[in-house]
Amino acid sequence: MTQSAPPATEQFVQSLARGLAVIRAFDANHPAMTLSEVAKRTDLNRAAARRFLLTLVELGYMRTDGRMFELTPLVLQLGYSFLSGQSLPRIAQPLLEDLSASMHESVSMAVLDGSDIVYVARIHTKRIMSIGISVGTRFPASVTSMGRVLLAGLGEDELNAFLGRVELTALTERTLTDPAALHAEIVRVREQGWAMVDQELELGLRSVAVPVYDPQGRVVAALNVSMQASLHSTDDITETIVTMVTGLQEVAEKIREVQRAMS
Repeated sequence: MTQSAPPATEQFVQSLARGLAVIRAFDANHPAMTLSEVAKRTDLNRAAARRFLLTLVELGYMRTDGRMFELTPLVLQLGYSFLSGQSLPRIAQPLLEDLSASMHESVSMAVLDGSDIVYVARIHTKRIMSIGISVGTRFPASVTSMGRVLLAGLGEDELNAFLGRVELTALTERTLTDPAALHAEIVRVREQGWAMVDQELELGLRSVAVPVYDPQGRVVAALNVSMQASLHSTDDITETIVTMVTGLQEVAEKIREVQRAMS
């Protein structure tokens, strides 16, 4: 995962950008790495990567046993200011808890960040993915139900720009990798008001999502229910999806009503 830097300007601090790239290089698939691995994932030379890693160790954001590096809980402070200033997750959390309890499935809220979705709230009943999901987890928007709902909320020019720059990688044999097919699916999601992704992110995982609107009618987040595909037969899947979509839409409307009352 090479992280390219944006074009430099007079106000651009390249060393800060590189330091943040080192932090972002660590994720669920790479919780601990060697110096060489960090250098490769950030496109830095070994000397530069070493300086950034050791600086982060000195600041307490990283720890090392002399060979492997990993993040410390202190990095959570970097995201706390953002999350603490966001009303949506605070509004949604109790509503998601109730919805999860009634459906006996995991429910989540995410927002769009570039080409990814970022989880901002999560209630899980059981682990159904090989990768654990928590607040801050990122996935490609193109292969997730919440991502497609959020992409459907973009204007046509923004959507075309997204499809023009994103790399559509097959994560399973079901993943849509043709830009025209993905565009058609997002248009369909926009028209019907919800999305379902069936085993495109991971085999065995099916999810349904709906948009969350702000009082002005803009899509600002997405809600989803995720489930094991094997638990629902083709006979009852339609009824199950309708129930889930209805439940999600009711929660989304409650969130909008609270936002309206707060504005």
